[in-house]
Amino acid sequence: MLKTHPIATLAGLGLLLLLALAPLATETLGLAFWLDVINRTIILAIAAVSLNFILGYGGMVSFGHAAFIGLGAYAVGIPAHYDLYSGFLHLLIVVLGCGAFALITGAISLRTKGVHFIMITMAFGQMAYYAFISIEEYGGDDGLVIYARSEFPVLDIEQRLIFYYTCLASLIGALYLVHRMVNSRFGMVIKGAKSNERRMAALGFPAYRYRLAAYVISGMMCGFAGALLGNYTSFISPEMMGWTRSGELIFMVVLGGAGTLFGPLFGVVAFLLIEEVLSGITTYWHIIFGAILVLVVLFAKGGISGLLTAKRSALGKQPAKADPAE
Repeated sequence: MLKTHPIATLAGLGLLLLLALAPLATETLGLAFWLDVINRTIILAIAAVSLNFILGYGGMVSFGHAAFIGLGAYAVGIPAHYDLYSGFLHLLIVVLGCGAFALITGAISLRTKGVHFIMITMAFGQMAYYAFISIEEYGGDDGLVIYARSEFPVLDIEQRLIFYYTCLASLIGALYLVHRMVNSRFGMVIKGAKSNERRMAALGFPAYRYRLAAYVISGMMCGFAGALLGNYTSFISPEMMGWTRSGELIFMVVLGGAGTLFGPLFGVVAFLLIEEVLSGITTYWHIIFGAILVLVVLFAKGGISGLLTAKRSALGKQPAKADPAE
């Protein structure tokens, strides 16, 4: 059973509580704009959680994961282009489309390892990127406007608060799903294959199939985040699935702490805050952010989650003082 450090757990739960209270706080303080920023943060956190499932726990560094965000967004935008606004239809297309894309690309990519896996996932992501650029029917590189959000019989996500709490509930559901999977037999095999795939195969576990299943689940989760993002922005374009977006997702996971439950959430919040602050100072903020990321990798390998627990861990490892009488 994977145990989560209590300090990181409390910090994560506290952050979720702050997100739940954010609409009230922004309304009281007259900062309505920030609610949209926080909503975007929640949606990206779902995508980061999905990537962390295969990267942090499975060791699969996917550099094309943003392709699933784009596919999920177009699963909403393309039907809406033909005046089909049924939310259940959109979700069905997201699950089938992203699941099929993940199954096909994952079946090929997972036959490689290391840098080869990174490059081939990036290649598949770029193939999807250029495919949508070439489809003029759906706007090409100019993008596609969504004039109305997905329609559900009970939820009216056209209302700002309802959409916000739908996204928050989806994030909590994604965190819970990953927690249950990681602590199940399925998750144990995924983590075991990360350490030594041959040993897991020798024990009788078809590691390739388990890793492929994890990749497909991750792709569908990320596609769901893309569907939410499409509804949020009301505009989609192939830029959403570029390799730089995949790089940003990896930065978020590493910054927050790969292989930890709340790490992706910490990473997304920190990434967007740093971006918001630094972009207001200079247009070359990427250079500063790159330096920050290098420092995190070198000196805080557990990311923000590691920093939250480092002090207590260090205290626990202090050697006992020698008895003066001895």
